[in-house]
Amino acid sequence: MTKVTIKRALLSVSDKTGLLELGQALADIGAEILSTGGSAKVLRDAGIPVKEVADHTGFPEMMDGRVKTLHPKIHGGLLALRDNDDHVAAMDTHEIGAIDLVAINLYPFEATVASGADFATCIENIDIGGPAMVRSAAKNHGFVTIITDPADYTAVIDEIKAEGGTKLDTRRKLAAKAYSRTGSYDAAIAQWFAEQNGETFPDRMPFAGSKVQECRYGENPHQSAAFYKNAEDRPGIATATQHQGKELSYNNLNDTDAAFELVSEFDPSVPTVAIIKHANPCGVAMGDTLKSAYEKALKCDPVSAFGGIVALNGTLDAETATEIVKVFTEVIIAPDVTDDAKAIVAAKKNLRLLTTGGLADPEQSAKMVKSVSGGYLVQNRDTGRISKDDLKVVTKRQPTDTELTDMLFAFQVGKHVKSNAIVYVRDGMTVGIGAGQMNRRDSSRIAAIRAGEAAEMAGDAESLAKGSVVASDAFFPFADGLLAAAEAGATAVIQPGGSMRDQEVIGAADEAGLAMVFTSMRHFRH
Repeated sequence: MTKVTIKRALLSVSDKTGLLELGQALADIGAEILSTGGSAKVLRDAGIPVKEVADHTGFPEMMDGRVKTLHPKIHGGLLALRDNDDHVAAMDTHEIGAIDLVAINLYPFEATVASGADFATCIENIDIGGPAMVRSAAKNHGFVTIITDPADYTAVIDEIKAEGGTKLDTRRKLAAKAYSRTGSYDAAIAQWFAEQNGETFPDRMPFAGSKVQECRYGENPHQSAAFYKNAEDRPGIATATQHQGKELSYNNLNDTDAAFELVSEFDPSVPTVAIIKHANPCGVAMGDTLKSAYEKALKCDPVSAFGGIVALNGTLDAETATEIVKVFTEVIIAPDVTDDAKAIVAAKKNLRLLTTGGLADPEQSAKMVKSVSGGYLVQNRDTGRISKDDLKVVTKRQPTDTELTDMLFAFQVGKHVKSNAIVYVRDGMTVGIGAGQMNRRDSSRIAAIRAGEAAEMAGDAESLAKGSVVASDAFFPFADGLLAAAEAGATAVIQPGGSMRDQEVIGAADEAGLAMVFTSMRHFRH
């Protein structure tokens, strides 16, 4: 079967977008329209002829509308193979009329959950008849056109007008889209039910997302990629508004997400800026203003900042925007932007500007998923946070209040640096970052080199690491990494502790005159 002429259609939608246009187009070609409830009323009020499903089936709606389309005259009309003599005979015997087109969008379960509705309300918004009809129509796409997205109405209407019906290729694409919709719908329900039952990792873990965009390519030009959004209600890259600039690439999306998640860790009352390159921070700082925070963050590693991502935890203003556009930057992301700042950024037409409307909640739990050969690794988001009360001083020298403040900042930044991670901080700014090394000593040395180079570029006589504190995302297995930090000029260390050689490391810290605290929490990031 190639072209299917539409003689009878069933329209039952919760989202009424485009319903009148579709209904009128079907009425214009003489198709009989079946409908229910609110959809029927909207069509009827517009003067479009409609037949209630109850009149078509000869069976009334009941149980508060839970039972209305679950009837042989509906599903028989959808599932019957028109070229199968037995099916046609059954239709004749039981007076089942063929249904050639179905437009359905499901009860808004995801939106109901997102609204914070109670358990009973969420249950009532689980659609039963809708998915059943969608699956029936999609299975029989050789003869039935199934539309689950109002965005497809216009294309179907145009095809019917041009071809006198729908083509098989169109129906197959719509069927695939229909199964994607019911699959994602069931996944949302399954995930919600698991949460209600207190199951963090149920026996079967469904995942679902809606496509935001197809990327030009993936990490490399020979890889294809796309960006999907899930139902998580969280400000960030998936919900951001892009004000200007070309489409974000796969790498842009990944780096921008890393940047915004990092600055979201910090209190918005303290202006904080992060500069990210290849998913690692190359500069993070707090300041009296966002402008001063940006200038301090840039000072850490101005070489790596070229072509980077800048994230702010407050509204981008004109003064800060003026500084940022002096350096080639791929993306700026912030909760909001002033009109003056927007105009300044607009002068750089290729610079992407995104606003999120708020900061991500660093304590909001969610599943993190990574594909591996033959399966997935799933874990909860790292929501761990350390306060001053969690720290245990393990050295003879107590840290100063200034050192404690910088250590907590450094440790929080280190949470967002690829392991092995070492972060040097002085006066609320990173001065050296060592990321992704196979041993902690090399990370410490690289971070110290960065601090020295940054000082040279700024015209400072001493390394920026002089008088800094150092954070390690996991324990020092040997004293060498700590001694490298001491040689660089660090005066205090924050680390999780827990190594079998902790006493050796503590002894080295005491000998070097360092203050050191343990957090008892690590932040590996692979």
